[in-house]
Amino acid sequence: MSQRAELKDRVEAKKKMLEAKIHELKADARSTSREESEKLQAKLDDLGESLQQSWEDMSEAVAGKLNKWLKDD
Repeated sequence: MSQRAELKDRVEAKKKMLEAKIHELKADARSTSREESEKLQAKLDDLGESLQQSWEDMSEAVAGKLNKWLKDD
């Protein structure tokens, strides 16, 4: 498996996890849940900006940014 394919799999897995967590938090009526949901959505939005290029045309700078995104909690 290439490094880009592995990166793509890791990014997709974290993206799915964040999406599931956002849906869970939206079902919770507490304001702290809403704030956390908004914070997670901001992470997904940041990911979307990074993924404007295709996986094959991705620069090393973008790959580095994605790796940093994966480490951020």
